[in-house]
Amino acid sequence: MAHGHSHDFADADARRLAGALALIVGFMAAEIVAGILASSLALISDAGHMLTDAVAIALALAALRLAQRPPGGSFTYGLRRAEILSAQINGITLLLLSVLITYEGIRRLIDPPDVEGGLVVIVALVGIVVNLLAARMLAGAQRRSLNVQGAFLHIVTDLFAFVATAIAGAVILIWGLDRADGIASILIAALMLWAAYGLLRESGRIFMEAAPKDLDPEAIGKALVEEAGVVEVHDLHVWEVTTGMAAISAHMIVRQDADCHEARWRAARLLADRFGVEHSTLQVEHEPGDELLQIQPH
Repeated sequence: MAHGHSHDFADADARRLAGALALIVGFMAAEIVAGILASSLALISDAGHMLTDAVAIALALAALRLAQRPPGGSFTYGLRRAEILSAQINGITLLLLSVLITYEGIRRLIDPPDVEGGLVVIVALVGIVVNLLAARMLAGAQRRSLNVQGAFLHIVTDLFAFVATAIAGAVILIWGLDRADGIASILIAALMLWAAYGLLRESGRIFMEAAPKDLDPEAIGKALVEEAGVVEVHDLHVWEVTTGMAAISAHMIVRQDADCHEARWRAARLLADRFGVEHSTLQVEHEPGDELLQIQPH
């Protein structure tokens, strides 16, 4: 039953992602044309940001499908980490685009071209509406996935970018300050850089097998060693296979008179109940006795 519910949630998320993707791609194509006609770098940079949004949503959609595949062969965890790989690709793309847009924005501040402020305002206002619709679609998705959450943050970031573009267009239209387009482009690039940093930081933590932020390895080790019969815990490792899927392994030493199987069961329940970790691999052994077996040569 639970497995069926997870598939239902995944299918619902896939529909939301596909709907948002269709909105973004359609408007992105229109914005590129409008940006070329209006000679507006802000519009073209917005379109570049929307391209990364489209890539983020498409990768999230693909990763969602890959994560549903059961483990098999050498992929003992399945393909759950596909979402982390796509999040890192998306972060790198954002980083590169932000650098390119910053360079071009600075160039336009030095030598600003003529910009059609009216067209910029119209396209930006339509973009605000499109991003609000896309954000509403993704807001209903299960954003435990780093990719889905990343796609949602991209849409929200793009929403602020369109607001900046609309303001720049109004400034150009009212006061004729063409440099406002370059200023808006640099602000948009800064937003893209912020989104890239967040995605690369979180995906990098998972690739480096750092402990999840909400799990303290020291607290986990202390809780395990305080269990009845446990005398030592070492080789404790806490990492994240993918978003929301933590794993723990440890070597536990128990007293000679302790039941190592019961100790293993209690420790596993402790990790699940107190720390929310269902995937644990615990090696349990008795402590060495006072009298060691000695083999005498004949």
